[in-house]
Amino acid sequence: MKKNSLESVLTCPHCGFAKQETMPTNECQFYYECSNCKLVLRPHPGDCCVFCSFGSVKCPPVQANGGCGYK
Repeated sequence: MKKNSLESVLTCPHCGFAKQETMPTNECQFYYECSNCKLVLRPHPGDCCVFCSFGSVKCPPVQANGGCGYK
């Protein structure tokens, strides 16, 4: 059984800046401020968090169950 990854690279859709971040394991992260351009990212409609919308890896519940377990 594959272990879920807690690391994801968030990429800003505005400036293209990418940064590796550790995902929370106990809640969704609804907001993320780009370190480069300071744009505040919010999930796309239908996504539970910024990692599902802008990350290289989906959040832990989506990895494990295919859906968000935090809602």
